[in-house]
Amino acid sequence: MENQTTLEKLNDKVSQIVQQYHSLKGENEMLRTELITLKAEKEVRNQEIEKLTEENVMKDLEIEEIVNKIESILG
Repeated sequence: MENQTTLEKLNDKVSQIVQQYHSLKGENEMLRTELITLKAEKEVRNQEIEKLTEENVMKDLEIEEIVNKIESILG
């Protein structure tokens, strides 16, 4: 291997680059899939947070109504 020609060295380097390209391409696809999954999970959580926030507002209104009724009863 010490007596490789320039063409053989170039061929080895190109092969290494192609192998690295395929490896990075696979990793990129895996990360893209993970990103899509995480975005979907984030959307579900955001919807749940919005729902819980609305429920909290409704509970606050109910509590306020109860306090007003108690105050009106107590005079």
